[in-house]
Order: sequence, then structure tokens, then C-alpha cells
Amino acid sequence: MFDHSFEMAQAKLNKALYRQLRNDYGLKAQMAQSAIRNVVARYRTVKTQLAQKPYRYNTGKQDRYGNDIWKNEIRTLDWLWHPVNFKRPQLDLQRNRDWSLKDNHIMSINTVNGRIKVPFTCQGFDQYLNGTWEFGMAKILHVGNKWYMHISATKELPDYLKEQSQHVVGIDRGLRFLATAYDEHGKTLFFQGQEALRKRRKFKRLRQQLQSRGTKSAKRRLKKIGQRENRWMTDINHQLSKTLVNRYGADTLFVLENLANVRFATEKVTKTQRYEQVSWAFYQLAQFLTYKAHLVGSEVVQVSAKYTSQRCPKCGRIYKNNRNHQQHLYVCDRCGYQSNDDRIGAMNIQLLGTQYVSGNERPSFNKLTAGE
Repeated sequence: MFDHSFEMAQAKLNKALYRQLRNDYGLKAQMAQSAIRNVVARYRTVKTQLAQKPYRYNTGKQDRYGNDIWKNEIRTLDWLWHPVNFKRPQLDLQRNRDWSLKDNHIMSINTVNGRIKVPFTCQGFDQYLNGTWEFGMAKILHVGNKWYMHISATKELPDYLKEQSQHVVGIDRGLRFLATAYDEHGKTLFFQGQEALRKRRKFKRLRQQLQSRGTKSAKRRLKKIGQRENRWMTDINHQLSKTLVNRYGADTLFVLENLANVRFATEKVTKTQRYEQVSWAFYQLAQFLTYKAHLVGSEVVQVSAKYTSQRCPKCGRIYKNNRNHQQHLYVCDRCGYQSNDDRIGAMNIQLLGTQYVSGNERPSFNKLTAGE
């Protein structure tokens, strides 16, 4: 790929390399296809990542106001100095051709030395054997001293109709409270984020200490810490999304703010807290909540984030200064209503969800209709 202009057409690569892969490495037919498919997928990912981060440089020129003129240059795969390297052994397996599930939790897996049958343990796997799930591709990974098998599973679910909504729950995501949920009965649930913040700051201090050393062992340790923090964050988001779905059950419309293109202002946040302000996995939480909601017959919808933290849910007044960030308090200067600022956000988000159920496909707040 690297030496031949990054040709990424599966059919062309298959025609050029299939026989060679099988002869040189003794691969089975599907294994050769897997090798080509994995390399193509990896280069496409790298291509996307490069395009998202263009090279920005100073042209050395100035505009008529005396400001430096900067130029962005889109980076392509030609910017790579070295070919993509796979350090961890892996293999894709085709369902019923390269792998199959036998009775008593026995896996039949195709290898270069023929098929093998191995037992496995996986907590909670039996829930996928009730006949409603369909298995697909599997990936074998070698991590540490163990082999892992990732199996894709799909399930067809009926489309969610907003008319079936029995509950409408507005969820405000944040750091002080990872989630604040407000339902149609006026009840609020707070999910504390202080412990998560403390742990993240601990990871941050460890990284700073290791970065200051700059040794090879410190760099290896840095990588492990990053992976550990990501696994921990993923686990927190799994627990939180599972708790929300279990709490409200089926026929629930979970309403989230659409945070795409929303900028988290850091100039008003102390330097020591800016990392936490912008790096929590809000998108991941939305993804986890979405698929868990679908499994129980619920749905997740995203609404506009405009003014949800500035609007009084009682009188509709929108005024930025009504919110006190330091005290986490919202006090309406018109009607006097006051409450926790995260709860205010959840209340407004829930109202937008109610408007969505009533037929407004794109509910949002604006100052012209808010009684400003």
C-alpha cells in the first residue's frame, strides 16, 4: 500500500495479492481476504485522521492590518514517512466459514493449521443465544498473554414511535454532575461527578510527572496510563447509561443536548481545570445510552443546546447573568425562581423533548419568543 500510491480498491488488491499472500504465508482463503481488508481499513482511518488535522503554517506575509497570514494545507497519505505497522496479531473470521459456536460454549475456529475447538468464558453471553440475535464477523486479538475474540451481533428492533412515549426525560451532561435527569413528573436525579474529577486529576498529575522525565520507560508508562484512563472512563459511561435505562425503563424518550460544534469556554476556567473541562467523553455516553435504550424499546433524541442553561423554565426569561457558575445556582431576575443550574438545564431540555413528542421536529429556544 505504502509503495504503490495507496491503492485502496479491494477488488484490485485482491487480484494483485491474493495468490501471493496464500503462497508466501500459507494463509487460508478467508485469511488472505482478511489481511487485505484490515490494511485497507487502517489506511482509510489514517487518511481521515490526517484530513481532520491540516498543516497550518505562517506564510511570512501580512494583511493590510499588519496581521500575519496563515495558511492551512490538507494533509494526505503522502505525508506518511513510514508504512502502517501492525504490532498486535489479529485476524478476522467469517461467520460459519471461519468460526462457529457449538454446544456447551465451544468455539470452532479456523487457523492456518486447521480448525480447532476451544472452550471460552464470557459473563452474560447467554443473553445473545435466545434466538433474537444474529452473529456476524469476529476478530481474534492477542493482548498480553491472552487471546480475545470480539464477535459482532445484530438484532432487529421495531422503529420507535414518539407517540408511544410514556416518559420524557431531559438529561444535562456535565462535570460536577456527570448527568442530571429531569422527568415529566418533576423529579430530578443527580449523578455525582466529584469522584470522577478527582481520579482524572490524579491521572493528570501522573502524566505530568512522567512527561517531565522524558525517558523511554516513562513514555511506556504514559501509554499504559492513557489506556487505563480510557478504560475507566468507558466503564463509568457504561454504568451511567445502564442506570438511566434501568431507572426509566421502556417507552422512554431520553433527550440530550446536541453538543456538536459546541465550544466549551476555557478562558473562564482555572488552568488546573481546563483539561477536565474539554476532555470528558460526552459523545461516548450518548452512544452507550442510545444502544442500551433501543434494547428496551426506548429512544434517544438530541435537541438544540441554545439557551438551555440561560432560560428560566418557569417564566421563559433568557438572561445569561442569571446563572452563577461559582455557586452553581440559577436565579431568575424576573420571577425569582431559583434552582441548581444543572437542574435548570435538564428542565429546559425535558421541555424541548415534550415539544418534540408534540410534533415539533426541531424544538429550540430563541430570545425573540422567550419574553426577553
